[in-house]
Amino acid sequence: MSVPTSDPSNAGLRLLHVHAHPDDESSKGAATTLKYVHEGVRVMVATCTGGERGSVLNPAMDRPEVWDHMPEIRRSEMAHAREILGVEQRSLGYIDSGLPEGDPPDPLPPGSFATLDPEVAAAPLVKTIREFKPQVMTTYDENGGYPHPDHIQCHRVSVAAFRQAADPEVLPEYGEPWQVSKLYYQMSFHRLRYAALDAAMHERGMDSPYSERLAEWENRDYEQRITTRVPCGDFFARRDDALRAHESQIDPHGFWFAVPLDIQRKVWPTEDFQLVYSRVPTFVPENDLFDGLRPGTKAPDPSDTWII
Repeated sequence: MSVPTSDPSNAGLRLLHVHAHPDDESSKGAATTLKYVHEGVRVMVATCTGGERGSVLNPAMDRPEVWDHMPEIRRSEMAHAREILGVEQRSLGYIDSGLPEGDPPDPLPPGSFATLDPEVAAAPLVKTIREFKPQVMTTYDENGGYPHPDHIQCHRVSVAAFRQAADPEVLPEYGEPWQVSKLYYQMSFHRLRYAALDAAMHERGMDSPYSERLAEWENRDYEQRITTRVPCGDFFARRDDALRAHESQIDPHGFWFAVPLDIQRKVWPTEDFQLVYSRVPTFVPENDLFDGLRPGTKAPDPSDTWII
């Protein structure tokens, strides 16, 4: 595998991903995570909930004993994925809200994550930020990436914690304030990427799992928010291993693995992000979440970029 070796100059770099449920860390940005871990960056995953109300999406795991022990199974799966990814992980301890069904949708369970005041619910993430001291943090956009109530709440809690962690007047018992230098939103689920993969599969004479989804995709401008594309195709296979570790949630024969890796690496070898805050000068488009933070890095020619 043609990947760079660990660079001692990366030893002081720290990246924090904030996710709603176990398995999100493996389905969103996992190849980027693997790339940075391989290069010597410390990466932590903060998981907001235990995924207790997740559905069993793998037919082979749809058994009574799985449903009866869902919290324990989700913890075990997360531990397996954590080992594959090589990350540190902090569980924030909130209860999964579930995905409401019905029309109108069922009310959220009282006390579940999405029902809480995000300014208050941010506290354990503030503690995590101050202890881990990441220069870079990622989370979901204001729509949660997709409109699951826990994903939307994850965004709200992340933004609140990002702000509170830097404020010495807030939660002083959780340590010295820490200002995260760069904040990103995960942006890999956009139409342009899936359309490119769909077209490549049809060109090879293969059925695509995305045709119906693309026909119903309403937001065709989402990808315009992308500022940063991290090249990480060499890590796609191990990314898939981490995702398969969540075997109650992931069908190993499902659409997640329908596109051959060689097509993915050729057509879309990056994972994509939107830079929404930077306290260091950086130029976009970027190809590194740590642009502007690495010592001795030379900025690109500003004539063909724009600065934040």
